[in-house]
Amino acid sequence: MVEPGKTCPVEGHWKAGCCIVDVDKMPYFTRLVLFLFCLMVLVESRKPRRKRWTGQLEMPKPSNSYKKNLDMTKIGTGKPQQLLRVDDHDFSMRPAFGGPAIPVGVDVQVESLDSISEVDMDFTMTLYLRHYWKDERLAFPSTSNKSMTFDGRLVKKIWVPDVFFVHSKRSFIHDTTTDNIMLRVFPDGHVLYSMRITVTAMCNMDFSHFPLDSQTCSLELESYAYTDEDLMLYWKNGDESLKTDEKISLSQFLIQKFHTTSRLAFYSSTGWYNRLYINFTLHRHIFFFLLQTYFPATLMVMLSWVSFWIDHKAVPARVSLGITTVLTMSTIITGVNASMPRVSYIKAVDIYLWVSFVFVFLSVLEYAAVNYLTTVQEWKERKLPEKVPCMCGMPHSKTMMLDGSCSESEANSLAGYPRNHILTEEEKQDKIVVHLALGSESSSSRKRGLLKGQVGLRLFQNTHAIDKYSRLIFPASYIFFNLIYWSVFS
Repeated sequence: MVEPGKTCPVEGHWKAGCCIVDVDKMPYFTRLVLFLFCLMVLVESRKPRRKRWTGQLEMPKPSNSYKKNLDMTKIGTGKPQQLLRVDDHDFSMRPAFGGPAIPVGVDVQVESLDSISEVDMDFTMTLYLRHYWKDERLAFPSTSNKSMTFDGRLVKKIWVPDVFFVHSKRSFIHDTTTDNIMLRVFPDGHVLYSMRITVTAMCNMDFSHFPLDSQTCSLELESYAYTDEDLMLYWKNGDESLKTDEKISLSQFLIQKFHTTSRLAFYSSTGWYNRLYINFTLHRHIFFFLLQTYFPATLMVMLSWVSFWIDHKAVPARVSLGITTVLTMSTIITGVNASMPRVSYIKAVDIYLWVSFVFVFLSVLEYAAVNYLTTVQEWKERKLPEKVPCMCGMPHSKTMMLDGSCSESEANSLAGYPRNHILTEEEKQDKIVVHLALGSESSSSRKRGLLKGQVGLRLFQNTHAIDKYSRLIFPASYIFFNLIYWSVFS
């Protein structure tokens, strides 16, 4: 193709002022030059043109669809006009400063109860804490009456309530992947401020009924700087202001109920403050302690009773059994107290364990008494043949005299004794008369005394009787103790 009015370089014909060239008849080199020329013309046509006399670039006009997607948050040149007039007010002062107290509603959603520590006497809770108040300085015009939501960056520029947790040991706002803070502002100036917090707070626990106890703990919220004349904290929806997750569960406790209360707290230096309470009651599961404490202690007491059926002559068996049960009870008591705070009062589990320890210890003392009485009886039996027989020279007489009992065989055995030790006939008659006189007066009383003495003597001389009575007394006493214990503490 060539400019109009010029002769075609090759054979062709004219049409519309241009020379139509038959490309197929052109040589290869000519076709390559023509292709490069057309490519250069195309590139030059794509470049933006400058306005004549001004030197400014002519940009293509945006389409209608592009106008709809403009960034509405872009601040134009000159003084920026912010939708929220944050820079026009001093937000270090509370809303309606100098007027009545600003009401701040609170509601809480408990996400989890993470742990309950008896040793530290505290609990850890994760919750969503929300505040509601009105700040007219944040009001903005809106035709759709829609709220605006911000993250934690705006919180540093405006006024927010200074609520803190009373008796808190540790607390923090979650910051993964960013600060878990939400701020929602409505056109009329109402504000919703929400945070996700984990707090560890103190809980005064009473362990007098441990482990059959119930504990009541509370999380307390209060303004740190503003008294009730400047800020009024209240539960936004009453009892409905506290919500909990139904999946909350603890390993040792059963959560019975959550409820809210509020009251005024007084500080002598600063004045009265509104304080909100989140109260919850926990009942301890007993099954764990039955398996770990009560059943082992009961079995040790029952094991100590086995010694009552072992022969009292088997000293190593009974002594080793008693010492083993005593040491085992000591280990159980030490293990329970190691996981508990060192309180100055007696707990219910202490009563049970120490009474069980006393029963085990008494079983050891019982064998000590049996062994001692057996030794004394054997010593007396060895000493009895060495005693001198009574010296009665009265033939064919078996009468009990004042100085002992005599028989004919015993009298005959005195043949080897000197004569001065043998009584004469007159002395014998005198003693017989005295014996008959005394015997007639005290025969009835002596019979009753002998019957009583025989029962007591049989109990102490026959050591097997102590084991026999212990087989009944020890189990009966321990069962009676258990009935009283579980009826009082359960």
